[in-house]
Amino acid sequence: MTAGAPETTRFRAFGPRHIDTIADRYGLPDEVRETVRRISLVLPFRVNSYVLDQLIDWDDVPGDPMFQLTFPQRGMLTGDDEDRLGKLSADPADRLLLREAVQEIRGRLNPHPSGQQQLNVPLQDGDPVPGLQHKYRETVLYFPGQGQTCHAYCTYCFRWAQFIGDADLRFAAPDPGGLLDHLRAHPEVHDVLVTGGDPMVMSTDRLRTHLEPLLDVETVRTVRIGTKSVAYWPQRFVTDADADDALRLFDQVVDSGRQLAVMAHFSHPRELATDLSQQAIRRIRATGAVVYCQAPLIAHVNDDAETWSRLWRAELAAGTVPYYQFVERDTGPHEYFKVPLARAAEIFADAYRTLPGLARTVRGPVMSATPGKVVVDGVEETPEGAFFRLRMLQARQPSLVGRPFRARYSATAAWLDELELDPATPADLAAAVRGGTTSRTEGSPA
Repeated sequence: MTAGAPETTRFRAFGPRHIDTIADRYGLPDEVRETVRRISLVLPFRVNSYVLDQLIDWDDVPGDPMFQLTFPQRGMLTGDDEDRLGKLSADPADRLLLREAVQEIRGRLNPHPSGQQQLNVPLQDGDPVPGLQHKYRETVLYFPGQGQTCHAYCTYCFRWAQFIGDADLRFAAPDPGGLLDHLRAHPEVHDVLVTGGDPMVMSTDRLRTHLEPLLDVETVRTVRIGTKSVAYWPQRFVTDADADDALRLFDQVVDSGRQLAVMAHFSHPRELATDLSQQAIRRIRATGAVVYCQAPLIAHVNDDAETWSRLWRAELAAGTVPYYQFVERDTGPHEYFKVPLARAAEIFADAYRTLPGLARTVRGPVMSATPGKVVVDGVEETPEGAFFRLRMLQARQPSLVGRPFRARYSATAAWLDELELDPATPADLAAAVRGGTTSRTEGSPA
């Protein structure tokens, strides 16, 4: 280790079994401790020493946005469900009933939104290809089985079902064989997004077994890595034992002539405020990789324009690219985190107009819905009333990409299926938005 380099810190995760340890060390009130314990029976909970010591303001708990982002909160489940969990978990004799209650509650939380399992998974010889999603013509999502966890879990995560130990709900590929076969059968795919979970929880040697084979597929021109590690464990790129090896692997991808895009998830400006996160970004960028930043707009964490303005400005200052502001998906504790589309559009516009030109690469608010990515471009007043201006930013059907349409304004709607389309919407767009053209075909993407 060079002189002046940060001290190596061993990664240590804390989960439901460590709630009392965390509560005693950081002074969590008994009521908050019990809430975390109950909700984490249903929703995944995992933090680490960096999140606990560097990101959370313990003097502002439970309102602190980073605490809201990583610790289960009252209101994420119904009061009746929380009381039920409390009663059943108090008596070891009710263990079977508790397990049944947990499964029943999870089933009501829409564990796989937007047709992920039914529509996105490609078929080969009539069977689903494990660990793949192919929703858009040019892009395949790849879920390596060894990367289906994270350094810490976000409470809003739309992939929470990956982390609860249910194999039927989990996307995971045992090796890249199925991916390579699918890529060879689909030369139109030029973009592979390696995702999870978080691929960067893998050792570099393991990660290499998933990335290097992509370099032998000529049609693959962009490799993306979806990761929260730069925010939750920047040591992965700075002081971990194989941090330098990971960066050399990034060099290798770039040197092959591909674009390497690190899709970093920053939900709050505090995640960019540490020296370690800034150093991690500098080291990643030095390989030639481009860092793109994205996150959802979520109540209790970042649902105001000033926070987003600071976040996007901090991303630009770090040399990264502000990319997406997403709408919180209709899954998990959606009722707790959702922000109405009208308010989301207002927050985006208010923050966007404060930005310098180079930060106006960001797009939003965007719904990753069943037909594709739908951006809310604002609200327009007409003699017929107010309408949301919407646009298909990405689509299952390539012919729909870029197409605008409208829906009646609603002060409360928080997702696409809550909107009333303008009757003048073209038939193909209306059919896609309402689910009329979402069938999956053999051997090809949904």
